[in-house]
Amino acid sequence: MQGKRYVFAVLGIAVVLAGAAAASADSFFFSTGAPDGRMATASRPESQGKIEIESADDFILAAETHLDQVSFTGLIFTGGPGEIRQVRVEIYRVFPNDSDVSRTSGPPTFSTAQVPTRVNSPSDVAFATRDSAEGTLQFVVAVLGHNFPAANSVIDGINPIPDQATKGDGPVKGHEVRVDVVLDPPLDLPAGHYFLVPQVGLQGQGGNFLWLSAPRPPLAFTGDLQMWIRNADLDPDWLRVGTDIVDGATPPTFNGSFSVSGTSP
Repeated sequence: MQGKRYVFAVLGIAVVLAGAAAASADSFFFSTGAPDGRMATASRPESQGKIEIESADDFILAAETHLDQVSFTGLIFTGGPGEIRQVRVEIYRVFPNDSDVSRTSGPPTFSTAQVPTRVNSPSDVAFATRDSAEGTLQFVVAVLGHNFPAANSVIDGINPIPDQATKGDGPVKGHEVRVDVVLDPPLDLPAGHYFLVPQVGLQGQGGNFLWLSAPRPPLAFTGDLQMWIRNADLDPDWLRVGTDIVDGATPPTFNGSFSVSGTSP
């Protein structure tokens, strides 16, 4: 009987400690807001006949965070949500983290000179990844509307200097979809500045997923950086969607439409 009381006491303490841990965790949520119809950028994993394209936008974690949910909004053009076969979420840190700085002769001048600058870009390689193809995330897709327009897009015009200023690939219109993702296992990220790269793979040769932009008036938050993009041919470097590709006397800047959430112990 003495032993049983001891077991019950230990279990009781464990329950109390678990409750205290749950109570001490703070919820974290960050969102850039709904799409603004200004820009749509391709973001897809490599597939048969298609090279990888990565679009990135940033967020800041003020404390260590257990990141377990991501949502992002974009366009698809053929079929419906059933065309989506793969979703990948990548987390990058800010350059020069996770990067080969020996390639540079001092930012922003590069010995390999593929891009105008790497200052405030995502790093060379991803810090963490979750992928539905590997069973490390689950996703559902909601159709928000049809014939949603974006005034400009970047799909094919991703070139190294001096041909980076393509002005974009022009206006597009398609099915507006929101992809809601549960990361399993979650990402345990220390406090810091990160880029989110959401990628969507479509069935067969089913075209592209385009990530829609969100308002940037002119900064969504203190330290806000603009959207960046690269394809496999430009890797490991990145271009700024607005400043480098759209260009102009007063180039626009963009954020991606997304949210991230979790808990901070």
